[in-house]
Amino acid sequence: MIYDVQQETLPREDLEKLQLRRLQAVCERVYANVPFYKKKFDEKGIKPQDIKSLKDITLLPFTVKQDLRDQYPFGLFAVPKDQIVRIHSSSGTTGTATVVGYTARDIKNWGELMARSLVASGASASDTVHNAYGYGLFTGGLGAHYGAEALGATVIPISGGATRRQVTLLKDFAPDVICCTPSYALFLAETGEDMGIDIRDLPLRIGIFGAEPWTNEMRLEIEKKLGIKAIDIYGLSEIMGPGVAIECHEAQDGLHIQEDHFLAETIDPVSGEPVAPGEEGELVFTTLTKEGIPLIRYRTRDLTTLNTTPCICGRTTARMKRVTGRSDDMLIIRGVNVFPSQIESILIETEGLTPHYQLIVERHGNLDTLEVQVEVNESMFSDEIKSLQRVESKVMKNIKEFLGVTAKVKLVEPKTIERSMGKAKRIIDNR
Repeated sequence: MIYDVQQETLPREDLEKLQLRRLQAVCERVYANVPFYKKKFDEKGIKPQDIKSLKDITLLPFTVKQDLRDQYPFGLFAVPKDQIVRIHSSSGTTGTATVVGYTARDIKNWGELMARSLVASGASASDTVHNAYGYGLFTGGLGAHYGAEALGATVIPISGGATRRQVTLLKDFAPDVICCTPSYALFLAETGEDMGIDIRDLPLRIGIFGAEPWTNEMRLEIEKKLGIKAIDIYGLSEIMGPGVAIECHEAQDGLHIQEDHFLAETIDPVSGEPVAPGEEGELVFTTLTKEGIPLIRYRTRDLTTLNTTPCICGRTTARMKRVTGRSDDMLIIRGVNVFPSQIESILIETEGLTPHYQLIVERHGNLDTLEVQVEVNESMFSDEIKSLQRVESKVMKNIKEFLGVTAKVKLVEPKTIERSMGKAKRIIDNR
C-alpha cells in the first residue's frame, strides 16, 4: 500500500522537474528573506536565477550545524516570527542544541510525510501506535504522533522512560506498531523478560526505529527478541524530524527519501565534491518546501549511498542505504578509521554477547587506546573464566583482522552498561 500514490510514484523525469521548480523557489526565498544566505550567495557570486538545472546545486554554498548555532536562536528563520507556530530543537547529541521553527504548512507537510512513512512500514489506519519517542523539544515524539493521526491510526503517546509501565501497556493496550530507538526496543524486551512478559507473544508486529545508527545485525536481534518486523526510519531536526526517509516493508532495501520535499546529494566529506553514483559519501539535504527554516545543502555528517533504481514496492523515489555512521562519529585510533557500527556487527555476530556495549578511548603518552566493553548474556555469565577469556580473545582477534586496529575487550555482567531511554551513548572519548 502507498499513502500518496501520485507523489510517491512520480516518473523520475517528472519528479526532477518538480524538484528543480522547488529548488529555484527556495533559493529565491532564502536570498530575499535570510541575510545569512544572501551573504553566502553573494560571497560565491551566485544569484537564485543562476540555478537552471539540478546539477547547478553544486554552485550553492553548504550549510553546517555550526551555522545554526552561530545564528541562534532565530537567525535562519525565513518568515516573520508571527508565522511560526512551533519551535523544536535538536537533541544536542554531538554539541549545543540548535533551534528550528515550523509554519502551519510545515507542520501539515510533516504529518503527511510521517503518514507516508507509517504506511511504507506496513501500518494502516486501523492500527494502534505505541509512540515511545521522546516528546517535547525533541522532534521524534510529536513527528510520529501527528503522522499517526494524519493516517487515522490510534496513538498511545507514552513518550520515553517508565520502561516497566511501557511493557505493561504493550501487554494491556495491545498496539500493532511501536516507535522508539533501536537500543530502547532491546531494553523493552529485556525488561519484559524480567517481568515475565514475552513481547513476542503480544500482537505487536511492526517496529519503526531511528534516531541513532544501527546495524542489520541489531535489526535481526530486535526481530528475534520482539517477534516483529524492524523498519529503519531516518530524519533529523534541522531538516524536519522523523520521516525524511524510511524503508518499505516489502523490500527493506534502502530508505525511500521523500524527494518531492528534500533534494539529496552525497559528497566526499573531506573535499565537498560530489561522489560518483553508488559511492558512499556524506549525505547532504536541501529542503524544497520548508517555510520556517529552509536549509540549503545542509551537511548531515551521515554516511550513506544513494540508489535511484526502481523498488519492488512501486515507489520511484531514491533510496539511501542504511546510515553506516557519521563522519564526526568516526574514531581515529593510531591512524585507523573506526566506526561504532563496524564493532557492533562483530559483537552481535559473537555468540553469548549482547548489543549493549561502549567504546572507551584513552590516550596514554602519545598513543591512543581503545577498550570495548560489552555485556554477556545470562548463560555466558555463568560460564567458567576460561570460556569468557576465549570469547574476549576471539573478539579482539576479529576486530584486529576486520578493522586493522588493536582493542582491549572487556566482557561485563548483564545489565551493567547504562540503558538509555533515547539515543544510546556508545562512545566515551577521554582523550
